[in-house]
Amino acid sequence: MQALQAIIFDFDGVIANSEPLHLRAFQDVLETRGISLSTAEYFERYLGYDDAGVFTHLFEDRSLPLDADTAERLIVDKEARMEALMQGGSVLYPGAEAFIRACVGRIPVAIASGAARHEIVEILAGAGLTDAFQIIVAAGDTPEGKPSPQPYLRAFELLQAGHPGVRDAAKCVAIEDSHWGMASARAAGLRCVGVTTSYGAEALPDAELVAGGLGELTLDLLDALANRAGA
Repeated sequence: MQALQAIIFDFDGVIANSEPLHLRAFQDVLETRGISLSTAEYFERYLGYDDAGVFTHLFEDRSLPLDADTAERLIVDKEARMEALMQGGSVLYPGAEAFIRACVGRIPVAIASGAARHEIVEILAGAGLTDAFQIIVAAGDTPEGKPSPQPYLRAFELLQAGHPGVRDAAKCVAIEDSHWGMASARAAGLRCVGVTTSYGAEALPDAELVAGGLGELTLDLLDALANRAGA
């Protein structure tokens, strides 16, 4: 690689086709409290948040009270439901595993996600990709989740600490599927690639490169992006 220093992947909607499972888990948990959540509403308003952010913003939007104990119970219940739903087999997108394996050993990689760590680890283990990512920034690892830049800033800091060649955020690429994630990555100074697995290209205005998924990307494409002037 001539310019590209590292790649930071979002997880849900980029590596794993798990957003439908997250939606189902949220719906099932909320239904026990008499609260409905439509597919359109989830994708329009809440997909980019971690579990805590989804419940916080949803209850605010519905003008419903949400104390800390209730929020924690909702998160625990949702994680348990998500784990049960994931027992159905691999949820990786076609081409995701091959692209990740093409990166390993050639370029430092990390994950910056709003998903729970155990969910990420379980899916990676099921795909035989446990050793591919030594750096994972998951829900709760930073004081704020996306769209705050903190998850990407933390991933970049960890990459810098472990890889002398990672020096410039503008030479690192984030791969995202939502405008929340794009806002996070851009605020952290990263270059942005959008994949249209969750939204159309028109919903990813901050993307400097758009692809249908990881299977359409190559390291040469990302290297060329990192080599462009500006950020």
